Amino acid sequence: MTDSAIRDEIDLTDCDREPIHVPQAVQPHGFLLVLDPEAQVVLKGAGPIEGLTGRDGWLDCPVADLLGDSVARRVRDMARLEDKGFCGRWRAANGLEYDVVVHYAAPSMSGEAPRVVVEVEQSSQQSRPGVELIARLDAAGADMERAGTLQGVSDQAAEAFRKLTGFDRVMIYRFLDDEAGQVVAEARGNGASSFLNHHFPATDIPRQARALYLRNPVRVIPDSHYTPQPLRPVDPDEPPLDMSDAGLRSVSPVHLQYLRNMGVRASASVSIIVDDALWGLVACHSAAPQLMPYEIRVACTTLARNLARQLKAKADAELYRERVRLRRLEDELIARLPAESALDEALAARSAQLMELVDADGLALIGDGRVVRFGHTPPEEGVARLGAWLEGLPGLRPVSSSALSSILPEAEAWRAHGSGLLAVRLTGRAPVSILWFRSEIVETVRWAGNPETAVKSGASGALNPRASFEEWSQTVSGRARRWSAAAVESAARLRDALADFAAVSQLRSLNQSLQTRLNERDLRLEQQQYLMREVNHRVQNSLTLVSSFLGLQARDQADGPAAVALQEARRRVRAVSTVHSRLYRGDNTTTIDLSRYIGELVTDLGGSMGPDWAAAIQTDLAPACVDAGRAVTLGLILTELIINAQKYAYDGQPGPLFITLAEADDQLRLTVADDGKGGHQAGKGFGSMMIRSLVGQLDGQLTYRDRKPGLEVTLKARIDPLA
Repeated sequence: MTDSAIRDEIDLTDCDREPIHVPQAVQPHGFLLVLDPEAQVVLKGAGPIEGLTGRDGWLDCPVADLLGDSVARRVRDMARLEDKGFCGRWRAANGLEYDVVVHYAAPSMSGEAPRVVVEVEQSSQQSRPGVELIARLDAAGADMERAGTLQGVSDQAAEAFRKLTGFDRVMIYRFLDDEAGQVVAEARGNGASSFLNHHFPATDIPRQARALYLRNPVRVIPDSHYTPQPLRPVDPDEPPLDMSDAGLRSVSPVHLQYLRNMGVRASASVSIIVDDALWGLVACHSAAPQLMPYEIRVACTTLARNLARQLKAKADAELYRERVRLRRLEDELIARLPAESALDEALAARSAQLMELVDADGLALIGDGRVVRFGHTPPEEGVARLGAWLEGLPGLRPVSSSALSSILPEAEAWRAHGSGLLAVRLTGRAPVSILWFRSEIVETVRWAGNPETAVKSGASGALNPRASFEEWSQTVSGRARRWSAAAVESAARLRDALADFAAVSQLRSLNQSLQTRLNERDLRLEQQQYLMREVNHRVQNSLTLVSSFLGLQARDQADGPAAVALQEARRRVRAVSTVHSRLYRGDNTTTIDLSRYIGELVTDLGGSMGPDWAAAIQTDLAPACVDAGRAVTLGLILTELIINAQKYAYDGQPGPLFITLAEADDQLRLTVADDGKGGHQAGKGFGSMMIRSLVGQLDGQLTYRDRKPGLEVTLKARIDPLA
């Protein structure tokens, strides 16, 4: 039977509803007074007031008449400052000394000041120097500090508390995750029985009792056989007095019977509070009545706080060391994952390191519809079912359980190798789930008595604690070793690191694909350029042959019109050859810097016309980029315009030419101007027809302006033909 099944069978509500903070009674080893905060007179009282003060009429009596002027002044001063704690010592009518302690309780009506509560309880009857207690506490603290482990700290603490209190048996009692408790350390005197490593059910300390342990860290029962002393007088119209802070507060009859059944006559409990949570208790037992006076209670509180600090420090140190170890394993694991493989395949190649990371018995990877298992795991269909269950859970936090069947009943079939589960899921384009498993550990838990009979309701409705605390063994199955907080944190960090790794791997794959495409593109461009150079070479050869042929034909003709026409044709073929050669001389044959292209073209044309013409041509060219096809067309138009200016403006003699290139609003403006005769505008000749055809190909516009003297021809065309 599991722990949760035991808890389900026990009705905890009766114990949890018992109003233990308002018993309206005190234990008889002292008395309690409730004072009016202004008048400092007694409104209520409980305990042997008459016997200890020697007065019968104490109700409405000034506190000075009961406890003396010195104590009364101190009570008044503390009430004015709302101070609480030790007030002083008072000698009772029986000759014994008593400690006076002050605290406060809520008023009976709203708007009133809190009631002053004065507790008078028997002291140790000895003047123990404070330095002695401080020295003992310091020595105990040093022993705990030297302990290297949590267990060592607990063992030292048990012995220190036994020496300080003098109780027969002192136990360090730790609360477990299921609210049950376990005795993790023990110090005993001669003849005291042992409860070391025994478990106690959650019903032994109900919820409201745990809340009181957080508020009031020490509870003492000097004699479990006491008779409660009621609070007097009883006013049915007033709410009960909240006695949560009262050291004399009477405890639950169920607990008194529990102690008597256990053979305990005197009991004391000291809270161990770590990070504002109740970590456990220091439980002290004696077989005979025994006081724990106020000064020892204060010392126990101080020692318990020191113990809590040592427990936290040791736990934090162990957790830190474990985190450092796991961080190192995480870094090594991520660094050695093969980047070229799919994530699930890369993880499968490091299965041993993955299991070592969280100390798992088995590992399963689910990715791309595949289930891969390593070590001891549930069967493949069970892993697949767990993967589907994980996929349906909200959030991205790791899922961990040391008793998987308690949250997923169907996992009972796989408990041999799947009682413990720690799992993370990576989302994205290729989701991957990582499932770590721990095998079932069948263990025997020793209880102090049968937990199924911890608390029962009798026929009358009264609560009855169990009568036997003899060792009772229970076999617990369906559980695995618990996953540590560091292991769960490591799984979460690994998930985040793997998400980054997957993203980087995907980016690397995309980069490789892009690089491959770039290499293919560069190869195609290189092939294209090679082909274009080959074509250019052949075109140049063809144009040279045509030019040579036209020259031979012109020499065979007389000086008539045919010879002139042949020379004109040869000149244009040579111009086309020059334009084509200049264009394909560069490395980039796709996009052309037009200013550079025109500058080099003009230099070539000027050189072919003679040095005088080369010196007469002036250029003003702004940068502009066009595609190669439009560059050829623009080069042919410019060549024709220069030839026309040479032929008609200056009758073939050198003269000034001005060539300008500008860009504005995605348009080109190419201008050729001269200072010649003018009048050589577009006509019906071959050259003019070719210019008009080429301008039409550019979807451009050609304008002529008489400069007087000279002519200015301007071509306007878009840079981008699609714009």
